Amino acid sequence: MSSDLYSRNFDAPVATRAISATVKLPGSKSLTNRELVLSALASEPTQLTGALVSRDSALMIAALEAFGSRIEGGQTTSPKIYPAMLNTDASIDCGLAGTVMRFVPPLSVLNSGKIAFDGDAAARRRPMNTTIESLRALGAEVENSDGALPFSVHGLGKVTGGEITIDASSSSQFVSGLLLAAARFETGLTLRHKGEHLPSLPHIEMTLQCLRERGVVVSEPEPCVWRVEPGQIAGGTKSIEPDLSNAGPFLAAAMVAGGSVTIPGWPGVTTQVGDEFDGILQQMGATIVRDERGLTITGTGVIHGIDIDLSIGGELAPVVAGLAVLATSSSRLSGIAHLRGHETDRLAALATEINRIGGKCQETEDGLIIEPSKELHGGLWQTYEDHRMATTGAIIGLRVPGIEIENIRTTAKTMPNFVELWNQMLGVA
Repeated sequence: MSSDLYSRNFDAPVATRAISATVKLPGSKSLTNRELVLSALASEPTQLTGALVSRDSALMIAALEAFGSRIEGGQTTSPKIYPAMLNTDASIDCGLAGTVMRFVPPLSVLNSGKIAFDGDAAARRRPMNTTIESLRALGAEVENSDGALPFSVHGLGKVTGGEITIDASSSSQFVSGLLLAAARFETGLTLRHKGEHLPSLPHIEMTLQCLRERGVVVSEPEPCVWRVEPGQIAGGTKSIEPDLSNAGPFLAAAMVAGGSVTIPGWPGVTTQVGDEFDGILQQMGATIVRDERGLTITGTGVIHGIDIDLSIGGELAPVVAGLAVLATSSSRLSGIAHLRGHETDRLAALATEINRIGGKCQETEDGLIIEPSKELHGGLWQTYEDHRMATTGAIIGLRVPGIEIENIRTTAKTMPNFVELWNQMLGVA
């Protein structure tokens, strides 16, 4: 990451002509951090290829090294991970990474020692009570009083397992974190979700697929119930797909500016929720072709509003909201109340920033209503330490002159070279 590009606010470039670009994206954060955890729990070394190099993956690597996992190559696209020793006292920095704060604590129960977890100031506002209570249900002693970071776990060295019930209404990561470690429990785990709803089901499907590919026996005996049998987790070589959620801003750019963007390496079959952009963006006016080149989106500059339930993947909502601001008709995004517990309260942040630049956005109980506005103007676009807020500002800035994105460095969470890729796509020096 070029430090001079990220040391100041980012003046979002306006698209002055139709786009014609190929954008090669880094590896999936969701897959990288799941495979890192499974590699540390495996019975043999694992070689990853195409892994993401970002702040979130760096935090995960540091956490696993704290558990005694040797990682050759470290922050590269091809790290080799050796099984963790799980016999240490350590302090783990979760940063603002939900995958670290929700996936790593179950390892601390398998660890013989005391593990202290903390993170960024914003991380202390994210819901963690479900993780904390699930660790206690597994038999661990957890030092915590408020259901949030910081907390400490006194590990057992071994976990009996069995059956536990949790409320994962605020994040599917609570489910995935337990499932990733469950094969190492003596009797495995039967995990039951009991709550109003369960967001981002594709992320749980991703976790199950990662487990199956490593030889772990998993099943779903009934809706919102998952069973992981005890057994070894295989190592070997694992290839990471491009990050399809991070493709969103680049796909959106073709719709705003007109022209075409190709994302090479787009998988034909995937558990990544970003694959849903295909259908969603076509509803908003794009044409999409999948062929040997990858996925190619073509836009005309005309964007249609959309009424959509995004409970399947709330991480897609900021891109859809950015396009909705520039659409010719109103949009309603629903099923995303859980976004209030992400890196920031994304619903409040999106509404605030859209309205700040002359847009018309209203929060609802579980989403946003966005109306077309002829009053859009430039101004400071706050990011709230949230990478997806930053990229949403860049989408709107393609058409609205004078959008200044505060703290573009936050994109390093999942895409450290975002500005370079954005400028290259636009042909900006």
